[in-house]
Amino acid sequence: MNRSERLGRWIALLLPAALLAGAWGSQLVGHLYPCEMCHWQRWPHYAALPFALLAFVVPQRSIAKAFVILAALLIAVSGAIGVAHAGVEYHWWNGFTACTQTVDLRGLGPAARLDALMHAPVVRCDTAQWTLFGVSLAGFNAILSLGGSMLILWCMRKAR
Repeated sequence: MNRSERLGRWIALLLPAALLAGAWGSQLVGHLYPCEMCHWQRWPHYAALPFALLAFVVPQRSIAKAFVILAALLIAVSGAIGVAHAGVEYHWWNGFTACTQTVDLRGLGPAARLDALMHAPVVRCDTAQWTLFGVSLAGFNAILSLGGSMLILWCMRKAR
């Protein structure tokens, strides 16, 4: 692989890993509970990681490039979902889902279940829990995912 292909391969691996680490960090450390649309944005990144990893171990250059391109397309899907979610947060259009409940009811008795439901925070898809310079986490995912996927595809195209 030439330099451009190697760069694209590394971005295809590190970008979804970093975005997932940020999502999980904001959830576990920052206590920002994800709504349903937030979860939707994570799934393409989860799917992109194995393809990006396979691009490092497959000996055939053409197959490795195909895995990188597939990872880039999956990253772009997450970015597109991020655009849709950011639009819902900014009230540019209506959402696609109901709000998300963050309670785990497994192993609870009826009274404890009711109490847990009544006191659980409801995470709304149409309200940004955190912003920086007016950009929500969904907006940052859209920017980074779409920009990153374009950069990966450019690296793969440049390599031809």
